[in-house]
Amino acid sequence: MAEEEFPMIADRRDFLRATGTAFAALAASGCARNNVVSTASGGWDYGPLQPDPAGMIDLPEGFSYRVLSTLGDPMDDGATVPDAADGMGCFDLGNDKIALVRNHELQARHDNGGASGPAYDTVARSLVPLAGGTTTIVLDARTLAVEKQFRSLNGTIRNCAGGITPWGSWLTCEEDLSTPDGRINKVHGWVFEVPAAATGPVDPVPLKAMGRFNHEAACVDPATGIVYMTEDRNDSLFYRYVPVHPGKLADGGSLQALAIDGLPDTRNFDTASMAVGEWHGARWITLDDVEAPEDDLRLRGAKAGATLFARGEGLHMGDGELYFCCTSGGKAGLGQIFRLVPRIHGADGLQLFFESESAEQFNYGDNLTIGPNGHLIVCEDQYSDEAQNHLRGITPDGTAYTLALLREQTEWAGACFSPDGKTLFVNLYSPARTVAITGPWAA
Repeated sequence: MAEEEFPMIADRRDFLRATGTAFAALAASGCARNNVVSTASGGWDYGPLQPDPAGMIDLPEGFSYRVLSTLGDPMDDGATVPDAADGMGCFDLGNDKIALVRNHELQARHDNGGASGPAYDTVARSLVPLAGGTTTIVLDARTLAVEKQFRSLNGTIRNCAGGITPWGSWLTCEEDLSTPDGRINKVHGWVFEVPAAATGPVDPVPLKAMGRFNHEAACVDPATGIVYMTEDRNDSLFYRYVPVHPGKLADGGSLQALAIDGLPDTRNFDTASMAVGEWHGARWITLDDVEAPEDDLRLRGAKAGATLFARGEGLHMGDGELYFCCTSGGKAGLGQIFRLVPRIHGADGLQLFFESESAEQFNYGDNLTIGPNGHLIVCEDQYSDEAQNHLRGITPDGTAYTLALLREQTEWAGACFSPDGKTLFVNLYSPARTVAITGPWAA
């Protein structure tokens, strides 16, 4: 492994022009506008939660939800909606249509809901796809009526989170490192790409140059085409993939891990190594043998100087900066949120943006997104005998507040906004349901 300075184009707008409409479209879209984090501060929230007569989701006054898709619903391809709905992305298909591409964090032993078609891996030596993968829901953008839903990726394992790309696809990530054992036939632990406009199961091509590790989430900087990735391990690293050809991830590239000189560990378990609000310059270490047959990528990276994080999970690209959750980080072990500002010249900047001090702030933050008002929205995924998982809002000045309460014993996942910013789509993990929450988001 060697430290590497990646040559960057001098101006972000020049890069967008040079790479054509795929990247420029994101910068010009409502999706990009809705992901801008404002610089205004304050403890504003949406008000107290109102009890849900249906006993599912408590929301502030003025907000409402509707269920779009439920475990076992028949789909248009003859299969049924599978369980374990996790990460999800929303896409504008044009012609007043939007698509939700939704992960299913299922393992080889789970029911695949009757999935068929092209698959990365199958059960034993059969033609039956492994249960993990993605489904796509096509909606009328104005009414949110479901027009069709179907399998869009087959034969993977534990598709946990992922991220949207500027060129209209979903990166779905395997949080699993299984190897052939008689029940499965292939090595797992990869990222796969699913075009939002797919009409059925895509050709499942593992993007091996993006590394084999316990993948969680991904996001793309539209100014450079670099893909950032988290890893759900207690001693995880934070990665970036620098493609040879931006927008063409299968063409290969370099995998790197973030390093902060003098700060080998951000987890703050025993001592406060990194204070909230503190900024550090970051460098990147290029990793070798990224297909990691021994599942030692993070260990070799740390030995070479990469910085440790506590269970990297949700990751979201805003306007020139990105945010990611570390589920169990911090002195209280309740979670941290980091902010990374990629720079064209000089070192990137990393800040510990938020660290939860109590379960009332947030408890095990996982997936996250950014609302039209510039607030972070974080999905809780804590499990206990009587779990109470919330959607938490966090203002730009780092004030946490409660946005919603899930009355069922499962986690929130996959939060993402419609292109117009009027609807928050989010999953209830199991039994799987996808809901649309509307209200005065931009207030």
